[in-house]
Amino acid sequence: KFPGFLRVYSEAQEEAQEEGKGRLPELEEGQELKLVEVRPEQHFTQPPPRYTEAALIKTMEELGIGRPSTYAPIIETIRQRGYVEMKDRHFVPTELGFVVTDLLREYFPRVVDVDFTAELENKLDAIEEGKADWVQILREFYGPFQEALRHAQQKIGKISLPPQETDELCPACGRRLVIKRGRFGEFLACPGFPECRYTKPLLKSTGALCPRCGGEIVERRSKRGRVFYGCSNYPACGFTTWLEPVSEKCPRCGSFLVVRRRRGRAPEYTCANEECDYRRTAQEAQVQ
Repeated sequence: KFPGFLRVYSEAQEEAQEEGKGRLPELEEGQELKLVEVRPEQHFTQPPPRYTEAALIKTMEELGIGRPSTYAPIIETIRQRGYVEMKDRHFVPTELGFVVTDLLREYFPRVVDVDFTAELENKLDAIEEGKADWVQILREFYGPFQEALRHAQQKIGKISLPPQETDELCPACGRRLVIKRGRFGEFLACPGFPECRYTKPLLKSTGALCPRCGGEIVERRSKRGRVFYGCSNYPACGFTTWLEPVSEKCPRCGSFLVVRRRRGRAPEYTCANEECDYRRTAQEAQVQ
C-alpha cells in the first residue's frame, strides 16, 4: 500500500543481498497470479546457538565487557568453577551455573547488568587517564554493594545440589556411588564420606578401542577443562587424541574413525591412523 521502511532501506541494502530478492514484483489490481509451489512445512522459532569461545569474546567486545587481557581469565573461571561444560566446542551451562546465575540476578541485579559492567570499565579508563577520582568511584560502588551483600548473606542459606546417584556400587562399603564435581571435572565417589573415602574417575566411553593396547577410548578433561580422548589403561598406555572417536572401524585398515569439524564444512569421518587416508562426510555415513 505504501513503501514504509523500504523508502529508506532500499537505498542501503546489504551488498550480499541480491537485487530484488525477497521482495514482491510490481502487481496490478485484479492481476491473476500463478501458483508456483506449495510446501507443507511448519517452522518454529529456533533458540540462538550456544556460545563458542570466539562468539563469547565477540559478544563481550560488543557489550563493552572486559578487556582483551581479561577474556581468557573469564573463560577459565566459568570452566574451573563448573558453571559451564564444553560440548562440541560450545559452552553448555550446568545446573550449578543456573543456580548461581539466578541468585546473582535476584540479589545483585545491578552488578550482573551488562550496562553496569560496561560503565564501570569506562570509569576505570577515566581513572587511568587521570580524569576521575578513584576513591569517589569506589565509594559510589561499594556503598550499595555492601548493603546488597549484607542482605544476601541474611537471606541465602546453604545451597547444595543433590548428587546424582548411579547404579555402580562402592567396592568398599556397598553404597551406590554418586557423581561429584572436582577441580578437573566430574568423578564417582562414595556417599558415605568421611567414613568411606572411595573415589574413582568418571570415564565416558566412546565405544572405540585403543590402537596401541586394545583398551577402551574414553573421554577425559585437561587441567584447563578442554575435552580430549585417551586410553582407559592410562598410565600403562599413554595414547591420546583431541579428535572425537566413533565406535565404527575404518573399512580399509581396521583402526577407529574420528570426527573432524571445520568451520563452514560438513563434519567428516576420517581414519585415526595417520597412514590411512580414508575419509567420508557425515551425510555419506548416514546413507551407508
